[in-house]
Amino acid sequence: MKYDYLIVGSGLFGATVAYRARQQGKRCLVIEKRDHLGGNIHCDSIEGINVHRYGAHIFHTDDREVWDFVNSLVEFNRYTNSPVANYKGKLYNLPFNMNTFYQMWGVTTPAEAHAVIERQKADALRELGGREPANLEEQALTLVGRDIFERLIKGYTEKQWGRDCTSLPAFIIRRLPVRMVFDNNYFNDRYQGIPVGGYNKLVSRLLEHTDCITSTDFFSSAYRDWHSHAHRLVYTGPIDEFFDYRLGKLDWRTVRFETEVLDTPNHQGNAVVNYTEREIPYTRIIEHKHFELFGQDIYTCPKTVISREYSAEYRDGMEPYYPVNDQRNNALADAYRTLASREADVIFGGRLAEYRYYDMAPVIRRALDVVL
Repeated sequence: MKYDYLIVGSGLFGATVAYRARQQGKRCLVIEKRDHLGGNIHCDSIEGINVHRYGAHIFHTDDREVWDFVNSLVEFNRYTNSPVANYKGKLYNLPFNMNTFYQMWGVTTPAEAHAVIERQKADALRELGGREPANLEEQALTLVGRDIFERLIKGYTEKQWGRDCTSLPAFIIRRLPVRMVFDNNYFNDRYQGIPVGGYNKLVSRLLEHTDCITSTDFFSSAYRDWHSHAHRLVYTGPIDEFFDYRLGKLDWRTVRFETEVLDTPNHQGNAVVNYTEREIPYTRIIEHKHFELFGQDIYTCPKTVISREYSAEYRDGMEPYYPVNDQRNNALADAYRTLASREADVIFGGRLAEYRYYDMAPVIRRALDVVL
């Protein structure tokens, strides 16, 4: 008997499709290339701490239906993302808000902060002489001024993209949020948190009672002839690989992690600390226990686990993380999406198959919507 769906990839998109399909009485088989389920939200348990193996994942959304859906599966905690930026040893709150401006200039009122920013923006516009910003650096200077750009944007962005801000297109940074209030909550969304006990619990609930096979590559297995196994295919891998790169390869940025166990209960006092000077090779340090332990509970675990993140150019064999949204790649991705639209009984979903950056909640929303 055939399955109703063969699902390639067990990340949030594939796992949510499997859950919704199972609710409708459909039979699904999930095959996963890695040796674990959950895609990039998979966590390792190290010293009793849930470590986000593929980088920090913070659930946030304004979509009440999605929030209620995930909370119906697992309980979420009260984690609020409030990153800190370290520039040459001085700390600044993110996103840019009154705390940031006080730390940078000593101003204490929104009017004072606004005046400084507007003065620096005017300087940048005068330097342009009436022309449009030609690159990311010029664009950022016209949005927030030189001080914020030099200390909190320039080095971090150049490490992320592996090239100077003057060589990056202006459209990457058309908007930079500036808050004239003392608010360190990074997200504007109404709902935010981390699953109590880690993301593996969420994945386990989504894939409960679904047939799953790990360590199985769709392209080198018998499942490549998917019509023999299922009526429909749900594909969450790289879209260009599905079509055997016939139009060319899409570019990605990737991330390398250095994870270390430290013999201290509290290393940096925050889950996320960005290092914004270019001379420091990593972009940020994640201290994982702060996602799930708060206040004095942090000290109930005598050790901590940190991960340093290094942005890098993608090469074959690496994990693709971020699409490169330049003119070439956007046009190529559109061409592949056209091919995908012609594939009968195939659903392409998720960041790899759609070649776009996705937060977790929109991935779940799309997965809930595609299973009719």
